[in-house]
Amino acid sequence: MKNRRYTTWLYRVLALILAVLLFLYVNSTKSSNNTQSTTSTGSNTSLTATKSMTVSVPLQLNVNSNKYFVTGYPQKVKVTLRGPLALVTTTANTQNFKVYAALSDLGVGKHQVTLHQEGLNHEIQSTIDPAKITVDIEPRRTVSFPVKVQYNSQNIAAGYSAGKATSDVTTVKATGAANEISRIKQVVAQLTVPQNTKKTLNSQAVIEALDSSGKTVNVILTPSTTTVNLPIKSDGESKKVGLNLNAKNGSSGTSYKLTSNVSSVTAYGSSSQLKDLDDVDVDVDVSDVKNSATKTITLDTDDNNVTAFDPTTIKVTVKATTN
Repeated sequence: MKNRRYTTWLYRVLALILAVLLFLYVNSTKSSNNTQSTTSTGSNTSLTATKSMTVSVPLQLNVNSNKYFVTGYPQKVKVTLRGPLALVTTTANTQNFKVYAALSDLGVGKHQVTLHQEGLNHEIQSTIDPAKITVDIEPRRTVSFPVKVQYNSQNIAAGYSAGKATSDVTTVKATGAANEISRIKQVVAQLTVPQNTKKTLNSQAVIEALDSSGKTVNVILTPSTTTVNLPIKSDGESKKVGLNLNAKNGSSGTSYKLTSNVSSVTAYGSSSQLKDLDDVDVDVDVSDVKNSATKTITLDTDDNNVTAFDPTTIKVTVKATTN
């Protein structure tokens, strides 16, 4: 009897253990299946997801550029791409497609044309902005022009003058539409002269084609820059002189104290002009000064019988005191 009872309980314990193991196995299988399903769903989602991106791409012209010159078109256009996420992202990064305007069958004149794209994957939809453009097709011309140097002579320091400017480039070729070429009145090399320049300049200058109003003409210049040499020399002898500040038109019963931001200036002229010059007479109108004021005074070359001063202006502070 004892053995039979023992055997019965043993079977019950084994059955319980097997039931627990079976339960754990089933739950583990479900969890694995759920994980695979989630992974598969995520993978499918990434493959089927769509995306929209806008990129800026160069506009190409299909035209006989040896015969015609085209104006009025934008350098770049915007293209909106829509389609599978991976394809759109790759296309936006590589830009392995082009946007073009077909002009080969058009003649001289203004035309409105529709822009097209080429090279996009068939799964990607695209929108071009602007969808249409207006271009002006003109006969292409190339004409040679002499180059003239231009600069602001007022930036040359007082007491100095510029000699004849010379340019490495004496002639340029202007290429463009025939009607634009006909507008050109002169081609100039624009030399930048720093303010208060006292030394000879040798620097790069931009070459521009200008019309009769001094406006830039839309043509291609070859070459477009040149090196310009501008010799600058002193007009004569120079001498450091002091300042003699004089109050003019003051009110009676009022004293005026005048001070300047500089104590001396350089005077330029001939040896005879500078020989007896020790101080520069500077007349300051104080009629409008009640308490204090700072005035900018231009040094008078005629009154002091010299060619020029450096600096040409000085600041004078006036303080009025009632006696």
